[in-house]
Amino acid sequence: MLKTSRKPKLKPEDYAKRFAAEKRLQQRRYCDAFKMWRACPLRACRRHAGCVGDANYCLKRAIKRVPRMVHWRVRQDILEATPANIGAPERAARQCMPLDFYVE
Repeated sequence: MLKTSRKPKLKPEDYAKRFAAEKRLQQRRYCDAFKMWRACPLRACRRHAGCVGDANYCLKRAIKRVPRMVHWRVRQDILEATPANIGAPERAARQCMPLDFYVE
């Protein structure tokens, strides 16, 4: 009988590091999708037509300005573009709505 080899489970600290890294990328994706760079006080963001500054700060502003339906639609678009073989921490971060990053 053949044994299937399973991948070793991630250590909690490794999971947290990977989740935090993907969270930062996800916040930037949301900022770019909401086109927050158009009203950004940083000229670099406007010049690059994308978020290059503090995505955490910009996304916090977007939560109040962008309708919830748009939040949901952008999240669905991101999930549809997510590969099937992505890791658990990355998948968990991509499944978060923008408000989830700020509510404990």
